[in-house]
Amino acid sequence: MNIFEKVKRGWNAFNGRDPTHMRMPSGVEVSSFRPDKQRGVFFYNDKTFISSIKNRIAMDVAQVTFQHVKVDENDRYVETVNSTLNDILTLEANKDQTARAFIQDIVYSMLDEGVIAICPTITDDEPRDASINSDDIVAMRVGRIVQWYPDFVLVDLYNELTGRRGQILYPKWQVAIIENPLYVIMNEPNSILKRLLRKLTLLDAVDEQSSSGKLDLIIQLPYGLKSAAKMQQAETRKHDIEMQLSSSKYGIAYIDGTEKVTQLNRPIENNLMNQIEYLTNTLYGQLGVTQAIFDGTADEQTMLNYYNRTIEPIVYTIVDEFKRKFLTQTARTQGHSILARRDPFKLTPVSQIAEIADKFTRNEILTSNEIRSIVGFKPSNDPKADQLINSNLNHDESIENPNLNKEEIQNEQ
Repeated sequence: MNIFEKVKRGWNAFNGRDPTHMRMPSGVEVSSFRPDKQRGVFFYNDKTFISSIKNRIAMDVAQVTFQHVKVDENDRYVETVNSTLNDILTLEANKDQTARAFIQDIVYSMLDEGVIAICPTITDDEPRDASINSDDIVAMRVGRIVQWYPDFVLVDLYNELTGRRGQILYPKWQVAIIENPLYVIMNEPNSILKRLLRKLTLLDAVDEQSSSGKLDLIIQLPYGLKSAAKMQQAETRKHDIEMQLSSSKYGIAYIDGTEKVTQLNRPIENNLMNQIEYLTNTLYGQLGVTQAIFDGTADEQTMLNYYNRTIEPIVYTIVDEFKRKFLTQTARTQGHSILARRDPFKLTPVSQIAEIADKFTRNEILTSNEIRSIVGFKPSNDPKADQLINSNLNHDESIENPNLNKEEIQNEQ
């Protein structure tokens, strides 16, 4: 393309031209915030540290790799299936979410709601029987279950055509219904989390009351208040002091020398904070998390306990439901499955990488190129780098280079 063609076809988003002929759509919902994003069930959650716990767990689950794969008769990984379901799990779930954002949305909504529905929104073929072909699913979204029926669920779902949320009736076999494995701890009415939220609400109410700007004063007058006239006189005196304080530039008022003032807004001792600390520690223990996990100072054993007790049950809840709903019986018989894999070297310090690489290659567990991909280097072109051999030992040249025949080996000798 010459310089004149480049100038003719060139486009700048800010030059006022519109070569794509795109116009603002009409008849759709317009919002100043992202309408497809799931909001919390309890608005109060966003004002406490509970939302940070849910977000941390959702982020850690989203770091796990979900794939549509083929396995052998021993459920060992054979190959990755090139399907639209695999694209949803690894690349793009819908026009608004990447695969990782989709998984994070699933987990956060599940922890907040207790039970959610993952609904196919776009398919190549209308599902008519009690199964969905994994190649037919084009897009998925997370929805909130509004009503339950014996064979159906009414789901509140974002409609990407109109830009607003709506309710759709889905058959149960057509959607993945994910229930929080920590439901008893987080979503039951009398669970530890709900009790903690109620205590935090009371604590905020007490703090707001103590910082409301009231003086909380008792003024002792030099006369009795048994008669109606004296009561009226006391009300007049109180109103007079209030007017002095409100109209004064610095909030100063005067009283008679015989009057006494007692201030009541001193701190009142209660055990509310102790109860909150107890419930917080109990919640952390039942969820399998610690403060060190959130600030990044947890050791290897603490992180391993966290992944085994908290992350893994959530991951395999999602995996099992995806297998059951989005893989047909024929596909499962042919070895199709959903695999969740976490990088075991992600938490390994750099100082231990060399020792681990030596042990894995020497014992012929991983090839050199597989180790290089873990470290972040590009693969080597050496044929030996893709072979499971111990480079510290002398091998037959025909094993290292199978394309070399015996006559060439003898000639070289």
